[in-house]
Amino acid sequence: MYGSIMKTYYAEKMGIAPENIYVASVMPCVTKKFEITREHQSASGHPDVDVVITTNELAAMIKQAGIVFEDLPDDDFDPAFGVATGAGHIFGATGGVCEATLRTVHELVTGKELEKLEFNEVRGTKGIKEAEYDLGGKKLKVAVVSGTANAKKLMDMIENGEKEYHFVEVMGCPGGCVNGGAQPYQPGYVRNFVNISAERAKALYSEDKASTFRKSHENPVIKELYDTYLGKPGGDKAHELLHTSYVKRKVY
Repeated sequence: MYGSIMKTYYAEKMGIAPENIYVASVMPCVTKKFEITREHQSASGHPDVDVVITTNELAAMIKQAGIVFEDLPDDDFDPAFGVATGAGHIFGATGGVCEATLRTVHELVTGKELEKLEFNEVRGTKGIKEAEYDLGGKKLKVAVVSGTANAKKLMDMIENGEKEYHFVEVMGCPGGCVNGGAQPYQPGYVRNFVNISAERAKALYSEDKASTFRKSHENPVIKELYDTYLGKPGGDKAHELLHTSYVKRKVY
């Protein structure tokens, strides 16, 4: 989505040809390298994302180049979409996408501002989490799952009618992106005694708590994007630029 917007909205706003914008994504996920080669990933007629490097690869490149962050000058960078919300920070932890969604959905449905932004029921590293919320008299059932084995269990329960939800979040790695296959490695003597996923998630929730904006729909940059370019959420242009489609693939 970021690459798509950079090569359409941002390119138009700045008067830059999309082919002259190079988008590099740093990811905790190895399969993002495959994802950028999928169909429907070229909203501008050019690849939305040109290259993906992992967090491990970035760390190695920084060390190889001898970059010391403490010694870098405090120069300003181009602030293109540089405003993040707390809701965005927690995306990396299992339950984070669901919680960010709940913060916005609750206020849109009820028309009332949330007094408490934390939805603790969907937090934690448990493989499958369920919760039910009352949105002004409307019941909202959600499920959060991480790890593909757990995802299979949840899908089977939904398919056979045992479970029914309005919203389901699925993350492939146990614990979410904080435990992605491309994250920095830890030796066994650390992994055996420390819940690394939980510790990394704790850091994200700390960033959320300290954020100026903590709800996705309050991000001023995103509000401007919709007001001046995309139109209403879920509208034709937003759907075209921000969505993709999936097909059943043969498993070998």
